[in-house]
Amino acid sequence: MQRRRLLSAMVEVLGEHGYEDATVGRICKRAGVSRRTFYDLYDDREGCFLDAFGHAIERLAQRVVPVYRMTVPAGKGTHGGGRWHERVRAALTVLLECFDAEPEVARLCLVETLKGGPAVLERRRVVTGALTVAIDEGRMEARAADPPPLTAESLVGGAISVIHSRLVLHARVGTGDLRLPGGSESGGRGTERLVELLNPLMSMIVLPYLGPAASRKELDRPVPTPRTVAHASNGHGPAPASNPFRGLPIRITFRTMRVLSTIGAQPDASNRDVGEVAGVTDQGQMSKLLRRLEHAGLIENLGEGQIRGQANAWRLTPQGHAVLHAIGADDGV
Repeated sequence: MQRRRLLSAMVEVLGEHGYEDATVGRICKRAGVSRRTFYDLYDDREGCFLDAFGHAIERLAQRVVPVYRMTVPAGKGTHGGGRWHERVRAALTVLLECFDAEPEVARLCLVETLKGGPAVLERRRVVTGALTVAIDEGRMEARAADPPPLTAESLVGGAISVIHSRLVLHARVGTGDLRLPGGSESGGRGTERLVELLNPLMSMIVLPYLGPAASRKELDRPVPTPRTVAHASNGHGPAPASNPFRGLPIRITFRTMRVLSTIGAQPDASNRDVGEVAGVTDQGQMSKLLRRLEHAGLIENLGEGQIRGQANAWRLTPQGHAVLHAIGADDGV
């Protein structure tokens, strides 16, 4: 639990101050943990940074990889269950939407990792290598001369560079919106979501494999409308590295984790049911803890207001699901 707090804090501090000023003191203060706890978990700041990067990539992969492996109607040049360029487009859409939902995660992955040490840079190289392999599958659909292997590497590098430049510009502007050249006007300011880069990036990616006509077609396709990325109900939990602990009026201890996990596994459980599974035998203490969790916005009682004397029926709120997922205890007690 303390590790997850530190990882969330690292992402936030990096987004606000950059790696150079992401001190251990700032990270601990944001996480609400002691320096002793930090050094019990990590040898140094670099170790925490590497862990935060790995955690962010893992969360992103949970959303992007299944989409890339999706099955679509078979046809000429299909591979891995669907046409390559459609799978790339679907996966890139999800990735950009995740970055729009969590700009701090985007900055961590694409900007701050360039400032890390050898271990962080090596992890970044592995990630870009995996992306290169996926793009290189385009050679199986190539309609002209077989593009050289370096084509995929250059395309991945180019796409990352474009997104990187937008994130850096956003940081320089220092507003809540991406104010970019050519963005739509809103209140006198040009704004742009990263997902609006989808068509230009896809046009660039398919050009060497599928030719100019396919490239132009990608430019003319509709851009996804804004939507909430990764609800807890879709089976993937909250967004990649969001910080559901921020502003909580209650500390997440081992006991509260067990209570949340119990309610998550048994929706509409009564006080007694929760206490028995979570190991809290004193019903007075159980009732007090449940009310504290309700006040914190982590659970809700669907049994209140019904027939007098009926048992309470507790369920997790969206924030409760997010906390449980962040702790890594959403597979049951």
